Amino acid sequence: MSNFLLIFVSLGFGILLGRLKILPQDAHKSINAWLFYLVIPAVALRFVPEIEWSSRIALPLFAPVVVWCGAWAFVRLCDWKMRLDPASRTALLITCGLGNTSFLGFPMIAAFYGEERVRDGIVFDQLTFLVFSTLGVIAILKAAGENGGGAGFTSVLGRVLRFPPFIGCALALVLSPFFDISVINPFLDKIVATMSPMALFSIGLQLRFGGIRQEWRLLTAGLFYKLMLAPVLVLALGLALHTGGAFPKISVFQAGMPAHITASLLASQYKLNPRFCSLIVGFGILLTFATAAFWYLILDNL
Repeated sequence: MSNFLLIFVSLGFGILLGRLKILPQDAHKSINAWLFYLVIPAVALRFVPEIEWSSRIALPLFAPVVVWCGAWAFVRLCDWKMRLDPASRTALLITCGLGNTSFLGFPMIAAFYGEERVRDGIVFDQLTFLVFSTLGVIAILKAAGENGGGAGFTSVLGRVLRFPPFIGCALALVLSPFFDISVINPFLDKIVATMSPMALFSIGLQLRFGGIRQEWRLLTAGLFYKLMLAPVLVLALGLALHTGGAFPKISVFQAGMPAHITASLLASQYKLNPRFCSLIVGFGILLTFATAAFWYLILDNL
């Protein structure tokens, strides 16, 4: 219950202050800097080393990649139908292809399946973070380069290699086999604990429901894929792999979480249709309480 309360208070407080215009108009940029330059690298150093690579985690291991690839195909279809500009196309890919599997996904798992099942969602969440730190970051920086020039391979590669979340993820993968970095976990836990309220607060500051009319087609498409089609893809993968136990249900459930907040913030930071990014996160969080219950009932009867 406290996790749900944190979600609503953080998001609602951001919306309230944004409406009252108490803070400077670009106050969210300072919050985003804290998230991108410190918190997200800390998340990588804290959790990526804990991934236990084995065949038992095949479904949650491949599911985030399947969701991303499905989003890529879905965006191509939307582009053919709606003739999207490059910024909106990338924003749709990022918000469809990456889910909010941690500070919304974990509370949802605890609420529907019990606290003991949260551990089953960690692998899916960590792999989602890996996809974000690599494919997601590359897509965002490439689109940003196209908007402002310098979209060549060398320019994009340089941006990726200098990007703090990518550096944190790379360090976690390289160092963990040789060094025990868990000694700094208590410190990292303190940093990571700020991610959820600060990210939601930043989204709330930027959330403007007045843009629904301009973005309703893109918003509808993004929400439909992320909340409904993505779980169907992971469910099909689970049936194909003949996996049993709690992992398949939790993986499908995680696939139905709304757009990845930090990825959406990053896309907004690089001016990739920030109005849409803000709307899909806000509405996604609200709708997830209904769609999560729907998927729970479906999975409980399989």
